[in-house]
Amino acid sequence: MPPTTSSDSWLIARRFGIVIDAGSSGSRLQIYSWEDPDVVLSEQRDDVWDKLPKVEKGVQEGDDWIMKAEPGLSTFADNPEGVYEYLAPLLKHARSQIPPSLESETPIFLLATAGMRLLTPVQQARVLSATCKYLKSASSFRIDDESKDGPCGSSVRIITGEEEGLYGWIAVNYLMDGFYGKDNKTTYGFLDMGGASTQIAFEPSDTLSGDKENLVDVRLRLLGGDEVNHSVFVTTWLGYGTNQARERYVAKTVEHFKETSLQTSESPSIPDPCLPKDLILSETLPQIDGSHSIHRLAGTGSFTQCLDRTASLLNKNAPCNTAPCLFDGVHVPAINFASSHFIGVSEYWYSSEHVFGLGGPYDYVQYERAATQFCGRDWSGIVNQHELSRAQGIRGGDGEVMENGEVMEVGKWGENVELPRLQMQCFKAAWIANVLHEGIGIPRIVDPEGNSTTIGEQVAHQAEAKGLGRPVFQSVDSVGDIAISWTLGKMVLEASKEIKASSNSSRPLADPIDDIPASTPNPPIKPIRPFWDLDLLLEEHVSPHLPASLTRESLGFSPITILFYVIVLIVVSCIVFRLRHPLRVVRRRLLRGSFKRDLHGAYAMEEGIATPRPPSPSNSSFLPPSLLRPLRRLVSASTSSSRPRLAPISTSLHPPLIRHSQASTLPPPPYHDASDGFGTSTSTSHSHSRASSPITAAAPDDTIMASSRSSVSSINPRSRNTSHMNLTLFPRQTLSRANSILQLPHE
Repeated sequence: MPPTTSSDSWLIARRFGIVIDAGSSGSRLQIYSWEDPDVVLSEQRDDVWDKLPKVEKGVQEGDDWIMKAEPGLSTFADNPEGVYEYLAPLLKHARSQIPPSLESETPIFLLATAGMRLLTPVQQARVLSATCKYLKSASSFRIDDESKDGPCGSSVRIITGEEEGLYGWIAVNYLMDGFYGKDNKTTYGFLDMGGASTQIAFEPSDTLSGDKENLVDVRLRLLGGDEVNHSVFVTTWLGYGTNQARERYVAKTVEHFKETSLQTSESPSIPDPCLPKDLILSETLPQIDGSHSIHRLAGTGSFTQCLDRTASLLNKNAPCNTAPCLFDGVHVPAINFASSHFIGVSEYWYSSEHVFGLGGPYDYVQYERAATQFCGRDWSGIVNQHELSRAQGIRGGDGEVMENGEVMEVGKWGENVELPRLQMQCFKAAWIANVLHEGIGIPRIVDPEGNSTTIGEQVAHQAEAKGLGRPVFQSVDSVGDIAISWTLGKMVLEASKEIKASSNSSRPLADPIDDIPASTPNPPIKPIRPFWDLDLLLEEHVSPHLPASLTRESLGFSPITILFYVIVLIVVSCIVFRLRHPLRVVRRRLLRGSFKRDLHGAYAMEEGIATPRPPSPSNSSFLPPSLLRPLRRLVSASTSSSRPRLAPISTSLHPPLIRHSQASTLPPPPYHDASDGFGTSTSTSHSHSRASSPITAAAPDDTIMASSRSSVSSINPRSRNTSHMNLTLFPRQTLSRANSILQLPHE
């Protein structure tokens, strides 16, 4: 379908929204649309005052509102750059369906589910960052600013299974008119089952005080501006989807067979009542040592036995910390089935409709009969019928033969039904029935007079006659031309956010997870946020211990964050204040160090003195003397006991004033000239005049020390009347051991 243009009447006052459901096997892009709430309200007034915006497909006709890409986004955990090429076709398709003039007003969401939840936080952050960067650079769709959820805020993130359940609950009640009217509190419960988990979301009819902390507020805004608020319970059972339940069942069946079987054959076939009769399947089970074992299961086709075998997988005897619990020790508020009604999607629909043709209002008697007949059939006959159905190109119905609007025959499958579905149908049918009745507790509607002619559409009348009103459970895939999906619930919430509130004091609408107070000790939903945030970390650990009046929700800002940074500032200020004097000394030495080196170097060049190399950074220190003084004393004490003191020299520009010292003498120079640079004779044993020419390098330190010790007794004291100074150039090692400059007074 070509992209719509701004001249189409369908586009007048139309808004768009995009959701990319990034699942484990692929990413599905879905485009939704709705009319501008202000325009609808001005045109229809009272007729729509108490209704939600009408969210529909993002195209006027056709199926271009959906596009899928494979594999799943999580496969790019080690190659985040591959996300660009992966998302390019989806983004290109979205831009082709939405007029360019509306692109900047159209929000886009990429919400990742099962596959991304299994990655490490580092991998999650890398993939989400790459996704955010690409969406911002490749389009002008509206994307949230950076927040605690990530660089793209809530536009690109990972959602929990509970969030999926809440969005699904919104979608179901939106399509089933569960939100119709501001005062309507009769909403539908939502049941979803996939391969790995199953979920439940419903609004308890009688909310106990102890359950308030386990409920999530879902706020929506009607076109008239009034707000509707529902407190919803939602939870997820991991490991209770059809695929993982099957794995646990096989392991338990193999273990039971080993304990009770007397066969000695190396590879016996293990009887399995949850497979059609005579079907042989090889199942692989992991072992403790990392290896795998293969077991052959042979179908016996008994639906009744399969119900009994799978019932124990619900783990009904698990400890229940907070009563009441449904199964596996998971707390669920009490459900009043006289007023609570549930809609099942995904596997609830596939297992009922695709093979049995019994989707819609649920009739346990008819469901049980269809499952019993299917499981008891020979597998060869099922395969023959499958091939015949595909050859005839049977479409629609997915298992039902309709006549005058009634189901006359079941078991005729459409081309969408594959052999793996038929292999697992008996097990899945039993698992669905056990979860509904033994797990959740939905009552079985059984007619004591027999129900041989009951069809699914009659369940509503039968339930009403028994005082149950609407059917307690029904499986649904779509309503009208809109499929029931959690993505629809997300878009209903986004469309509702655009409606102006009737009161200025009303809070802005937010996603249910963002409405959970930060002070909640044990929040019912814990968001997945792989991006480390100090403010968030403080909020999560400190807020639950504060009174409600001091939380972010009450004050509009986080007092915890402000207090934290004030404390950090005070601590740093105190440390700097205590170290102000040492820091001042360090600063002065840093500033004056280079000047002193330049001055000393200039004098040395003028006097012809070979200056030693500047000390290495490891030998120099800019620390204050108060810190170095104890260390210097220790070093001086150790060196003075092992080495004689050396007389330091003076490098003054004026005639030296030399003080007599009996303990210190200067070692003789390594060689002596007969005269100074001006031809003046000097004494080789007592003094040397200054020379204008440079002096060659001195002897090694050990040689000087030896010479000093051998001649100390023969050196006579210098006359007090002498005007000459004894200049001797020592190596750097000798100078570094000098403790002071000794000068004799001039007379």
